[in-house]
Amino acid sequence: MPAKDLETEIDEIAENLIKQPLLHSTSIGVVYRGKEIIRHRGDMLAGRPSPPTDATLYEIGSLSKTLAGTLMANAVLERKLGLDDDVRMYLSEPYPNLQYKGEPIRIRHLLTHTSGLPNMLPERANTVLANFTDQRTPNEINAVYANYGQVDFFKDLHAVEIPRMPGKKYAYSSAGTELTAHVLETIYQRDYESLLRGFFRDSTAMTGIRIRLSDAEADRLAIGYHSDNPVATTPMPQLPWGASGNVKATVPDMMKYLKFQLTNGSVVKESHRTLVEFDSDFSIGYFWNIVGDERLKGVYYAHHGGVPRSQCYIYIVPKYDLGIFVITNQSGDQTANAMEAAIDTLVEKIAARENIAS
Repeated sequence: MPAKDLETEIDEIAENLIKQPLLHSTSIGVVYRGKEIIRHRGDMLAGRPSPPTDATLYEIGSLSKTLAGTLMANAVLERKLGLDDDVRMYLSEPYPNLQYKGEPIRIRHLLTHTSGLPNMLPERANTVLANFTDQRTPNEINAVYANYGQVDFFKDLHAVEIPRMPGKKYAYSSAGTELTAHVLETIYQRDYESLLRGFFRDSTAMTGIRIRLSDAEADRLAIGYHSDNPVATTPMPQLPWGASGNVKATVPDMMKYLKFQLTNGSVVKESHRTLVEFDSDFSIGYFWNIVGDERLKGVYYAHHGGVPRSQCYIYIVPKYDLGIFVITNQSGDQTANAMEAAIDTLVEKIAARENIAS
């Protein structure tokens, strides 16, 4: 079957995606059985010719967590630490509060969102984000993090109360990922961003990923819209480490990440390993969501990312040797559903193609 067919189908999926209400630009990267396809569609600035390109730097939001998980999988394989280590071994002050009835928060609890830590620190960020689609939210979250650094994070960490036995209940925690970055800094004696960039440069040739941007790089950052606000909004504010939601990358960099995931070397294999199973359909590895044997996709690995002006998905589907990265420059309550529908359509097309081939 001619390869251009799949490219045409991805074109149609991208076109259809940006016809959804409020969505006006998207980039899609697909790696399928070694073949790479990138599509950029629409205009980033509403009503003005401004298509995204291979040079566009995107905020990948919580997809950043999977990168942190990869670094932690590598650390475990290098025997720098153990999954059952008490996280307090890597903190410079005593934190008697980071336990429940004598059961400490362990490294594995951070990686699987079962630590009992709040979603965000400071706690007031959670109040702001509870009303995510409110047009005031981006400015309010910027204000919360305007001068909030690692010292503030550790101070707030002292006040956290762990509500239940760690390891049992899933409760998404970006604060847990930020703490993961600190643990990595402690064991490697290097700052998180240089660890991140060094590892992915050496293992995947991803040379463009950043947490903090130079002025020149900031000019390449995708413009985006929050909810139904017609005015472009500000970037995600800088978090204390940035491991939970501050990574920026181009689509070509994300293609290298997809290929790295599909090659399934020892670090990836470890990062995809189930650390906690919630039910037969849903487990978590090193921050990766592992979805059970689904009819069409088989077992696959996925993560959603969202910042106030962008949302994205990554899917790793070994059944078809398929990796998908989709990003839009709008963030609202229907954005994720629209992207999931686009991904499902793409997987259906590929499944049909494989059935014909077999």
